[in-house]
Amino acid sequence: MERIKVKDKKYKVASLFAGIGGLDLGFEFAGFDVVWANDFDKYAVETYRANVNDNIVLGDIREVMDEIPSHDILIGGFPCQPFSTFGKLKGFKDKERGTLFFVIKEILQKNQTKVVVLENVKNIVNHDGGRTFKRILRELDEIGYNCFYQILNSQDYGVPQRRNRMFLVGVRKNSFNTESFAFPDKQELTVTTQDILDKDVDEKYFISKKLEATILGYGTKGYMVKPTIDQPISKTLCATMHKMHRASQDNYVTDKVNFKKIKNDNKVAVRKLTPNECRKLQGFPDEWTQVVSDTQAYKQFGNAVTVNVAYAVAKNLMQYMDANIKEIAYCAE
Repeated sequence: MERIKVKDKKYKVASLFAGIGGLDLGFEFAGFDVVWANDFDKYAVETYRANVNDNIVLGDIREVMDEIPSHDILIGGFPCQPFSTFGKLKGFKDKERGTLFFVIKEILQKNQTKVVVLENVKNIVNHDGGRTFKRILRELDEIGYNCFYQILNSQDYGVPQRRNRMFLVGVRKNSFNTESFAFPDKQELTVTTQDILDKDVDEKYFISKKLEATILGYGTKGYMVKPTIDQPISKTLCATMHKMHRASQDNYVTDKVNFKKIKNDNKVAVRKLTPNECRKLQGFPDEWTQVVSDTQAYKQFGNAVTVNVAYAVAKNLMQYMDANIKEIAYCAE
């Protein structure tokens, strides 16, 4: 995936809850022009500016939404914690994050945006017995969008990570000649986690003998599970992986080659993934620069949209728009 030259781009994109730009890069690689982005996390914005572009605004979207320029497409991986099984499942009752969908709706109405692309956790489809997602679809339909959605797994698009996410594409009914939109076909996975591991790994990523029993343990009391490490397809990266949870939740690998370099009898030959390995598992480019701490980097990659999946969706959307858009008066200058 390589960025297409600006002069060859025609559809303008505004990005909400951009994070470090996984969704944005996928669209850039597919030929879209991301002209504006926003996130409220200062560390994510720092990483975005160092690796994507300077078109990102730091702040709460509710306070900067009037700054959004004219655009054809609105994209966003809106906060997933209210709908995730790892969270408290408050959904729309989460007044801080659960109601941000309605901010998206307001922006769409104000700008008469032609296409909206939203990403969230798989569980949003089933949250509250399916009522939450049905309401999202109903709200978008009422303001003029035909919606299509599908659960896409990152392992089906070139990276060895099991990561199921819901992608929704809403197309404005009066802007296109057809209501049909097709999501990208699955691709054969040709690499494993072991194929992307770093060649030279620092001692700090290896676990201690003291932690080994916890990491490789079977759990306690009501939470019993068989520990699994050295998975050819990694488990879902999460924002809290820097904390070293049990092996049943996070990814650990046996690394005897790098362990031989360590002169520390308190360490074992099992380690967690490095931030750079997490970068690879999320499809971010090789020239990526880490400008934040490891803790922040783990959080950022755990929260990110897999670039490969975003790219696959964006490519299909580009083809759809080129073939079906009614008017040439898109937002290109």
